[in-house]
Amino acid sequence: MCAANHFLGRMNRRRSYGKFGPLVGAIDEGTSSARFLVFAAQTAEVLTYHQVSVPSICPNEGWVEQDPQVLMNAVLECVEKTVENLKHLEIDPNDIVAIGVSNQRETTVVWDVISGKPLYNAIVWLDMRTSETVDRLVKKARNHDPEYLKPLCGLPISTYFSAVKLRWLLDNVKEVQEAVADGRCLFGTIDSWIIWNLTGRTDGGLHVTEVTNASRTMLMNIKTLDWDDDLLNFFEIPKEILPDIHSSSEVYGYITAGSLSGVPISGCLGDQQAALVGQMCFKKGQAKSTYGTGCFLLYNTGNSVIQSKHGLLTTVAYKLGRNKPPVYALEGSVAVAGAAIKWLQENLGLFDSMEEIKDLSNYTGQVGDVVFVPAFSGLYAPYWRKDARSVICGLSEETEKGHLIRAALEAACFQTRDILDAMNADCHIPLSRLLVDGGMTANNYIMQLQADLSGIPVVRPLMTEATALGAAIAAGIAEGVAVWDLDNTVDVPCDIFYPRMTDNEREILHLKWKKAVDRSLGWDVDPTEEPTEDALPVALASLPSGLVHMSSGDKHSSMVSTIPAGIFLLTTLGLLVFARWRSGQV
Repeated sequence: MCAANHFLGRMNRRRSYGKFGPLVGAIDEGTSSARFLVFAAQTAEVLTYHQVSVPSICPNEGWVEQDPQVLMNAVLECVEKTVENLKHLEIDPNDIVAIGVSNQRETTVVWDVISGKPLYNAIVWLDMRTSETVDRLVKKARNHDPEYLKPLCGLPISTYFSAVKLRWLLDNVKEVQEAVADGRCLFGTIDSWIIWNLTGRTDGGLHVTEVTNASRTMLMNIKTLDWDDDLLNFFEIPKEILPDIHSSSEVYGYITAGSLSGVPISGCLGDQQAALVGQMCFKKGQAKSTYGTGCFLLYNTGNSVIQSKHGLLTTVAYKLGRNKPPVYALEGSVAVAGAAIKWLQENLGLFDSMEEIKDLSNYTGQVGDVVFVPAFSGLYAPYWRKDARSVICGLSEETEKGHLIRAALEAACFQTRDILDAMNADCHIPLSRLLVDGGMTANNYIMQLQADLSGIPVVRPLMTEATALGAAIAAGIAEGVAVWDLDNTVDVPCDIFYPRMTDNEREILHLKWKKAVDRSLGWDVDPTEEPTEDALPVALASLPSGLVHMSSGDKHSSMVSTIPAGIFLLTTLGLLVFARWRSGQV
């Protein structure tokens, strides 16, 4: 209450603002970095910002974690450094009238309400440790259908979403189990963790979330926008550890410490929904694609909840006010886009800086000569195959590092094309253009290839901060703040990339990509399970004709002629040993 009185007193004392008018801050906490940006509410201009990288922790294969306290410290550092920047620019920080929050979605945090400390590292959205948990939950579903819960929450049972991660924590982490039993455990996505810390932590911190983030947990009913008892019972999640659900634009509470003490937090959106708002996709049928660590395409479906039949997700796009109706979207999610480039740089050491990518993307050869399917975390939309793993196809003795780098860039475009095809099939109204944002969009080669593969113009705004802008808009239009006028927005200059390929060229390249995707499937097999009935014939199909004879009468296709195969393998091994010995004699 003191923070609220502080803010009201400050607002009452203000008779005028500086030359930029009222300002709105935006916290943008992503997978790889945290940022705080300050916008002029009247022009949407970015005045200054500060950014801090946040590390990921990978204790086991497929596990991706982040330290929640490190994330929070990065946010606080960004806020304070940005306030210092404002002072250096002779802009009064007191002109900041509201704060919005945008965050990586699905990433799951549990913490102790008494000590304020995390009970475990945050499990990041692309983490794969819950594969066995997913298998168990699917077996529990009616007809073992992974889409059994989609009518309620819009999402398939997948490692991607928060409820599955929370279930794993409850099953495997003793500290979490004890905290739940003692009534000390709080759960939230990153937005909840940030807002709780900023509004007082253990001294009255607010345990809240908003509809776009809640819609990614698998625990919120997509129509009622409340926690659903049937979903909670299915996952066996105690309701008392969940935050209160609010709209995307309202005053949640006030910052209680630091340079912005007393400023209201009045907007919050999951990062992809924030980009949709930042791109001004307020009309049904508009869509945007964000290219970052992953790649996410959202299609505004208005007030209608559309259940996809082609592998897309039904999600809440935004709810811009406590009494405003929700707007929904279809979403195609790609786990790995920019992360593939980072992997080539950090794991394989193929290049030193991102600047090199601009030259290597125009490497010799044709698009699709080498095809890279980056399925480090399985494949998300529209395939939803957690058993998929990365493959690189088309290697030859002429292949160089530039071909691999370009194939990684091209993969984001091919995956977006897959999602566009699914959206066209679901909505029956093909997009006429694609709005884009995110770090990868700075590369002209990627943007031109996306236009070529999609067959529609790609529109890249010169103002690239769509995600942070969306959070700022939500905060600035909130009741009680109202400094942002959506009816008088300034048109943003854009670059437009038009398709250059013929339809035939486009389809040939996409067919090659689909062949590579097929080769990525079925790699992550549980060694405790029996092979599927068709696994053996598929695995042996590439052996020389006549090497193995299969019995068609046996259900499991047992081998009835192994002697020729044995002789063939022993002879081949002998020749290899003899050749190696001969080479040592020369």
